[in-house]
Amino acid sequence: MKYLIAGLGNIGEEYRHTRHNIGFDVADAFVAKHGATFHNDRLADVAECKWKGKTFVVIKPTTYMNLSGKAIKYWLDKEKIPIENLLVIVDELALPLDVMRLRPGGSDAGHNGLKSIQESLGTNQYPRLRFGIGNNYPKGRQVEFVLGKWKTIEEPVVQEKIEKCTEIIESFAFIGLARTMNTYNNLTYPALK
Repeated sequence: MKYLIAGLGNIGEEYRHTRHNIGFDVADAFVAKHGATFHNDRLADVAECKWKGKTFVVIKPTTYMNLSGKAIKYWLDKEKIPIENLLVIVDELALPLDVMRLRPGGSDAGHNGLKSIQESLGTNQYPRLRFGIGNNYPKGRQVEFVLGKWKTIEEPVVQEKIEKCTEIIESFAFIGLARTMNTYNNLTYPALK
């Protein structure tokens, strides 16, 4: 069984470890946990991990966020992975920092990465893991917030959630989407002190 795990983000040093690049950080953590490494390939940095008889093709698109769909479509087709075995990891303004939600599909909610995936795949019915980043920014400052770095006080929660994401990816492959949603969707992560 093969799975495509796609962490969304933007390439370039200025975007490293920003809220918008949490998908890249989760992909890095998952690949490191499974002892694999990324190499540059067509439209993405790619790593392959094997775990309990499953193969994970993990990608970080190098297309920039608003063309993420191009990379995902290419790798789904190339690896012959069915859409239900795709999991996209994405930052989510509509969720507070202490929450994550696994979903079987849904609207792009104005997220350019999800919009691009929906256009490329012709459907919004594909699994995604929404990593809450909160919306604690002044009016008109959304872009600066999303492209900004985590506050020091947020780091421990972010790290804990990244580790939990690696478990969620494994669970998604091993026990399926519905059971993984039941297990993880109601968890909250330690409140910020």
